[in-house]
Amino acid sequence: MNKTITEDILKQELGGITDTDLGHSLNELDSIKKIKIENNLIEVYLELIQPIQWSVQKINDACISVLTSVAPGYDSEISFSEKQVNNSDRQILKNVKNIIAIASGKGGVGKSAVTSNLAGALSLMGAKVGVLDGDVYGPSQPTMFGLEKQPINAVESPDGKIIAYPNEKYDIKVASMGFILDRDEAAIVRGPMLAGYFSMLFEQIEWGPLDFLLFDLPPGTGDIQLTLTQKIPLTGAVIVTTPQEISLADVRRSIAMFRRVNVDILGIVENMSYFIPPDMPDKKYHIFGQGGGQTVAKESNINFLGEVPLDILMREGNDSGKPIVFENNAQAGVFKNITAKLVKEVRRLNYSKLESVETQISI
Repeated sequence: MNKTITEDILKQELGGITDTDLGHSLNELDSIKKIKIENNLIEVYLELIQPIQWSVQKINDACISVLTSVAPGYDSEISFSEKQVNNSDRQILKNVKNIIAIASGKGGVGKSAVTSNLAGALSLMGAKVGVLDGDVYGPSQPTMFGLEKQPINAVESPDGKIIAYPNEKYDIKVASMGFILDRDEAAIVRGPMLAGYFSMLFEQIEWGPLDFLLFDLPPGTGDIQLTLTQKIPLTGAVIVTTPQEISLADVRRSIAMFRRVNVDILGIVENMSYFIPPDMPDKKYHIFGQGGGQTVAKESNINFLGEVPLDILMREGNDSGKPIVFENNAQAGVFKNITAKLVKEVRRLNYSKLESVETQISI
């Protein structure tokens, strides 16, 4: 005799599914908001910790598997929503869910190239993404996205305030110092003028709702970086390095800087990790050394997000205005894998913050 299918039974069975990013079951996360059984249809409404784009398919498949087992013969519809983010304490960028600084202790490690490809990988999964290029000494994002010499659109509001709008390419919103200053001017801006330009980038630009805003920080660990990380309500930071020791020394300074201002470090990306000659795919050359990024990540107890090999196609994509992640090749796969690990860290951090708030309230 068939067991009667009830909402309680389904909640118990579905509730045992684990959100693998967070290591907790759907019941533990209070993710099951509603189950409805009508005629031959089961409707399930789930609420997940954001960002959810990378988790939906996996959890959907697990739910279908459970429903097929415990309720054979029923059709099912599973709907997903995100647990609401409370940014009411922010003074700026209240419509941005996650603000991630992409940083490097020194220039020349490919930080901007990594930023543009992370943005592309996020966008390809359906996330709403913006890139804020704050690298005044060498704004690269206009070139990376093929937006050189593109003016920034600004209008005066009725109250006299100037509102600017980012440019857009590949469904990614981009604002850059390069849209405000030409290349020669950017190199000589100093002091109060510099602070004013930075303020405009994050205070006067209308970004609209975003899942991610990637902030391409200037290289280094000086006063500019400290001021920016204190002014902007960062979710966390990603540090880009190359394998050699001279870069790792700067990474350690970057780690110290972020910890000094209480910014969570989401992970380390090692760029230019190795080179595989296109005509000799069985060869791998570690031109700048090997394993440095993993070493500093381990010693600092920081997640290592992955290695990015040297690739001429990536350089060509950077120069021509189309990040390589939009192509179908191995290098694109590298960035998609790194991005998936980054998103996992963001979800874990968002969950820990939510759990902390709920704990404080319950006390």
